[in-house]
Formats: sequence, structure tokens, C-alpha cells
Amino acid sequence: MNAIISASELADALRSERPPVLLDVRWQLSTAAASGQPFDGRAAYASGHIPGAVFVDLDRELASAPGPRGRHPLPDLDVFGAAMRRAGVSAGTPVVAYDGGIGWAAARAWWLLRWTGHPDVRVLDGGLPAWDGPLETETETEASVPAEGAFVPKPAEGAVLDADGAAALARSGVLLDARAGERYRGEVEPIDPVGGHIPGALSAPTSDNVDADGRFRPAAELRARFGELGATRDVPVGVYCGSGVSAAHEVLALEVAGIPAALYVGSWSEWTSDPARPVAVGPDPQ
Repeated sequence: MNAIISASELADALRSERPPVLLDVRWQLSTAAASGQPFDGRAAYASGHIPGAVFVDLDRELASAPGPRGRHPLPDLDVFGAAMRRAGVSAGTPVVAYDGGIGWAAARAWWLLRWTGHPDVRVLDGGLPAWDGPLETETETEASVPAEGAFVPKPAEGAVLDADGAAALARSGVLLDARAGERYRGEVEPIDPVGGHIPGALSAPTSDNVDADGRFRPAAELRARFGELGATRDVPVGVYCGSGVSAAHEVLALEVAGIPAALYVGSWSEWTSDPARPVAVGPDPQ
């Protein structure tokens, strides 16, 4: 099962006998530069979305409240399951998630569904900017609310790392840091209290997984990229970022490359919540 779907493939799928459930997961980490106000994904959804899509709130339905486990810890499974059922998701229903183009939020939805047992979920490659079909407003969508789904989340074993597991994997396998290189090196840290990286982790910015249009690079290119870092199917691989969102995008890129990987959901925001945890700075892993 492919992990991504092109806009043309999605258009064909929506015309098929088994159209996918569409999840609109538009979200941004930073505030909008022009207004200084937090990005409002629901407002963006209301003004125009792919016909039939249902809005999913990343902060409230794909994560729990921020705390010692990080800025975007795992969601309460009852809350997540209810959100998926509201959107019309059942175990046998194809699902496609999309966001505003960067891919992080859609990948978070993809990862959560895969982790909790859904067999058929993909991310729209390039997000909404890649879609050249019609859009509809929230009022139009309200006239065709999807039937309640029956999906019940059942988490898989081994796909999630905690802080101790991430530290161990950095020593025994390959732990990738999906943040920008300057944050990995500790040169800047705009969000968390401490800059740097988990000792032994390798810098692998998420931005290098995609081309200038935000679409994933071909599988062979991704395989070569990760192979240079020692990440192959033959070794255990894990990924972290700032709060477990962009790292899901890296797990998705690894999936496209044919390399399974675990996600450290708490990521750097959880790691640095305990001052006793070691921090490495500079370009070298250690």
C-alpha cells in the first residue's frame, strides 16, 4: 500500500465506487507573519476545502495537552477514535489526509491511523496546493455530513519510542533528528529551553525529503539519502523532532523509501523537560 497519493490519483479515487474519507488537517506551528495571530485551521477549512473533507484539529484531536511528555503528546485514544469516527473512518474505509502543503500535520494523522491499526491511509503529496480540482465551503459540506464510522484505535507494539528508548536507539541503531540543522547543532532554539540534540542522533532535516513544490522526492532518492545516514531496513531506525509532528513526516518519507521507523513522540520538547538528560551540541552526533 502506497503511503502517498497524487492529486490526480485522489481525483480518480473520489470518483470510484470506494471513495476515501478525506481529512483536512491544516495546521501551522508558527504564528501568521502578517497578523501575529495563531493560524486558524478551521477558518481555512471553512473558507475552502476539498469536497467532502472533514476538518481534524491537530492540537485537540491528534495530540493531548502540552506537558512533561512534550508539546504534542499522544492523544487520548477515546478522543482520537471519536474524531476519526466523526469523519466517517471505519477499518475498511480508505483514508486520505492533507494539509496546507508542508505535510507535517497530514503525516501526523497518517502515522496515528497506521499506529492504531488502520490498513489503508495515505497523504496527499503536496497537500492542498497540489489539488487543482474544485473546493467547497463549510456550509456546503454541512449538507452532506459523512455517516458515522466504526474505527476503534488499537495501538501497535514497538512503533513508539519513549525517552529511554530513543537514547538506547541512538547507541544501538539509527536515531534521526528531523529538525533544521541549526536547531540540531544548538545554534538557535526558538521554542524549547535548551538547544542541541540527543547524544548519538544524526541530523536529517525533514525539509530535505521534499522538492521545491513540497512533494516527496522519488523513493530511490530517499532511500539513498537515508542510506548515507546508515538508515536501512537492516537496522532499527527512530525519528524525533521538536514535538513529534515533523518527525511523523520523516517516518512517512522513510516509509516511501521502504524503511520502517519508530517515532519518539515526545521528541525534543519532552527530552529537555528533564534537566538530567544529556544534551549534545555542534555538528557531531556525540
